Amino acid sequence: MRKNAPALFSLLFVTLFIFGPRAGAQEIASPSGKLSLSFRLTEAGEPTYSLSFAGRPVVLQSRLGIELRDAPALTAGFAVVKSETTEKDETWQPVWGEVKSIRNHYRELAVTLQQTKGDGRSVLVRFRLFDDGLGFRYEFPEQEKLKYFIVTDEKTEFNLAGDHKAFWIPGDYDTNEYAYSTTRLSEIDASRGRKDIAIAVKSIPGDNVVQTPLMLKTAEGLYVNIHEAALVNYPAMNLAVNRQTFSLSAHLVPDALDNKAYLQTPDRTPWRTIVVSDRAADILSSKLILNLNEPSKISDTRWIKPVKYVGIWWEMHVGKSTWNYADVGNVKLAGTDWSKLKPNGRHGATTANTKRYIDFAARHGFGGVLVEGWNVGWEDWFGNWKEEVFDFVTPYPDFDVNELQKYAAAKGVKLIMHHETSASATNYERRMEAAYRFMKEHGYDAVKTGYVGRIIPRGEHHDGQWMVNHYVRVAEATARRQIMLDAHEPVRPTGLQRTYPNWLACEAARGNEYNAWSEGNPPEHETILPFTRLMGGPMDYTPGIFQIKLDVYAPGKKEQVHTTLAKQLALYVTLYSPLQMAADLPENYEQHLDAFRFIEDVPVDWDDTRVLEAEPGDYVTIARKAKGKEEWYVGAITDENARTSEISLSFLAPGRQYVATVYADAADAHWQSNPMKYQISSSLVNEQTRLRLALAPGGGAAVSLKPASAEDLKRLKPYGR
Repeated sequence: MRKNAPALFSLLFVTLFIFGPRAGAQEIASPSGKLSLSFRLTEAGEPTYSLSFAGRPVVLQSRLGIELRDAPALTAGFAVVKSETTEKDETWQPVWGEVKSIRNHYRELAVTLQQTKGDGRSVLVRFRLFDDGLGFRYEFPEQEKLKYFIVTDEKTEFNLAGDHKAFWIPGDYDTNEYAYSTTRLSEIDASRGRKDIAIAVKSIPGDNVVQTPLMLKTAEGLYVNIHEAALVNYPAMNLAVNRQTFSLSAHLVPDALDNKAYLQTPDRTPWRTIVVSDRAADILSSKLILNLNEPSKISDTRWIKPVKYVGIWWEMHVGKSTWNYADVGNVKLAGTDWSKLKPNGRHGATTANTKRYIDFAARHGFGGVLVEGWNVGWEDWFGNWKEEVFDFVTPYPDFDVNELQKYAAAKGVKLIMHHETSASATNYERRMEAAYRFMKEHGYDAVKTGYVGRIIPRGEHHDGQWMVNHYVRVAEATARRQIMLDAHEPVRPTGLQRTYPNWLACEAARGNEYNAWSEGNPPEHETILPFTRLMGGPMDYTPGIFQIKLDVYAPGKKEQVHTTLAKQLALYVTLYSPLQMAADLPENYEQHLDAFRFIEDVPVDWDDTRVLEAEPGDYVTIARKAKGKEEWYVGAITDENARTSEISLSFLAPGRQYVATVYADAADAHWQSNPMKYQISSSLVNEQTRLRLALAPGGGAAVSLKPASAEDLKRLKPYGR
């Protein structure tokens, strides 16, 4: 597209009337012709589709359809009554993100189907074909014979062309916090998730069900990612795997009545997405899921600011302090006199400790301080399925909200609120307006929510329709108050950060915290996450742990972080989030201020991103350009195997010298035996330089690239000399 071409145009528009179930196939190609889609009806009037990449099959002919409660299914007996093909090409700017602008270029096929018998109900299936993949959804027009309806099943299939290598976690209605398995589709056994004792609440529907995003690699070298986009008013989609035919079928999260969704026409489902390429790096570069989401519903977004933060959090996970103020149980939100409870002496969220973190944040240029455990209720919050645990406005006696508001403001730091709901979403909905009002009155403009436990309303799941709508209601309510949101234990993201850009990040996967009190995350974990969980949106992974061995907190403690220290630095680049935590304790950073310099420097908002090399489960190397600056940052990570990464710096501005500061694993570093050994070097580089980065087992490297000053040119040598 020419630079001076209109941002939006329609290239092709065709309307066809093709009555009858035996109508020929409807076919479209992606803008470059790389991908091809075919839609057709079977002899029984069943809608089907297929997808190919450069002539190679990606999805074989696969059925589509919806089953309903107490009504005939919308799966067969259809005729095509209308078919429209259009093309769209536009460029839009995200409020924040990995790139400054995003091109949205696709060809669309919209097929209107009508059942030829009975009530003649109609469904529109809309396909959008990009050069990097396909999105499709069901739309239900307003009609006399279909007004209110209950979805009991979705019959969407993805019939794959072989027994592909899969990177998967067990299907689950309540958690995404599993380590990944890598097997053939025929070898998937999701029952292993029942053995993970570190996960407190889980609902595994079957040993052949896995979650999306599902990453696949074919024997022919195609990379295929299956997920969904714009998940609103509908349950999350898992995938049931036929281990003999390699067919996947949608498996929706049910409610207590085994219904999946309650809809009213006009309505629509989320998009089902298939991202495909013969290069793994292209999967990570795809913006297909974002493009399938609606534009921002927030008109004035100037108050939304990506931020790096520290906080009172990791010290609870490693056992140095506690969330709870007193060591008692069986307390009630109403009626307990908290001032009379005996403090345990290990409470983390005290006024004094919070000031210590504020001082550290101010000293090192961090914008926020998260405080967990500040509000009453933690003594009796987990496992009891209580309706009322927290009120979100009552601090413990040793946490002075007013004093800390003044102290943080004087230091130029913002406090970040924490709202653990204990999964009682009904309680949170009753109280959240008062909670957000309390936040604004006390200078908070960001909140981290949590949903640990079994959901209330009882019988609902974390990933069902009711909770999906709850998370959106929270995003909307926080936006009205100009509050930024970080959701933990929610449904996995599907690109809604475009529509609600105040929704900066989510957890929704196995984060760094698991290294503190479980068998931890294997070294390959962070090389898989970009291809799976992060396909839907940023993750609050909480990187930056420097004290890798955790026995310093308790002699004999065997848990440790399963990376090197240098890899923890690299995660700030490879695991994208506009909300990045320096998760370790201030005293641990004070011992390694030379390495901590990278965390101080690395931005959280970007103008450009280049995936330099990638292979799921093995390695990822990414370069990013800082927002509004001529600075680049590189992160390279590997799995349990050592490797040497040689990267071209051709993305640098031509004819300009840069200072490359490399934070690398030491020669004898190893994630298990010697994880905290690193080395730092600086040299002059330009766009012709090729950097060699030696990554230890479980290791990584982080690089900052800044324009060289006249003094730099005098004191530093060119790279390799």
